[in-house]
Amino acid sequence: MRPDWGQRRELMINSMTGYGEAYGECDGVSYAVTIKTVNNRYFKAAVKLPELAAFLEEDIEKLLRENLARGTVNYVLRLKEASPDALFDIDQTALQTVAQKLSRAGAAAGIHGTIDLSNLLNLPGIIRSSSPDAEKAEQIREVILRISREAMGQLKKMRAVEGGFLEADMKERCRAMRDDLLQIHNRRSLVLREYAEKLRKRVDELVAHAELKLDEDILAREVAIFADRSDISEEIARLESHLEQFDQCCRANEQAGRRLDFISQEMLREANTIASKASDTEITRFVVDVKCQVDRIKEQVQNVE
Repeated sequence: MRPDWGQRRELMINSMTGYGEAYGECDGVSYAVTIKTVNNRYFKAAVKLPELAAFLEEDIEKLLRENLARGTVNYVLRLKEASPDALFDIDQTALQTVAQKLSRAGAAAGIHGTIDLSNLLNLPGIIRSSSPDAEKAEQIREVILRISREAMGQLKKMRAVEGGFLEADMKERCRAMRDDLLQIHNRRSLVLREYAEKLRKRVDELVAHAELKLDEDILAREVAIFADRSDISEEIARLESHLEQFDQCCRANEQAGRRLDFISQEMLREANTIASKASDTEITRFVVDVKCQVDRIKEQVQNVE
């Protein structure tokens, strides 16, 4: 079952998987931002910026942390259709100085020839990254942060839609678990009655040839001991409570991943306890169904922010 996105969305959780991109231009330089996220227990950001915009790394990191709580985030800023003047500068003074020194050294050694300019450009310090002045840097900051917010908006929208699908699937599995718990609850009283009947039948068979009379008090005590040892009412109540908490957490918290993970672990623990205490094949069959649903929920929760 998938939610109807034509209506106002009431589901609250977000997926950790998403993608967003945006484009902008400043002084003849085109910029392209892409933000991609995948699941992770913690927040982990990888920011790749060209040297022209390296001064924005702290601002980008802050933007990512303000909008995303968990997940591995890959932020990439690329330059498109950039002029050479925008990318690098040539230190003409240093280039001229090197050329003059080489000419003098060649003349002193009696070596005559031409100087290959391409070799000079490979020397350290001749070519350096272009550094924008304060005014241009502010213009670049405004453009990049603007398109970064646009890409973030696309990313968050995609994570919200995917979160809706995750939530709908997990709630459907919780509904199936409630149906199984109802069957377990109804079967619980029958198990006790069947045990008492089986116990009476076995005792009757054992004492039939010995002409002994069955002590009803002893039988009642044995049934009471079995009832106490196999009582699963508390586990059923706690599992129902966990299902209710799961539903409330989905509706009340956009960053519910860690809490939902903890609740699903508690669900599995109660299901295991029910299986170990219940001495009935029918109850065990329903518990297996419950555990399968919990395992699937735990897988889905790993993608929830």
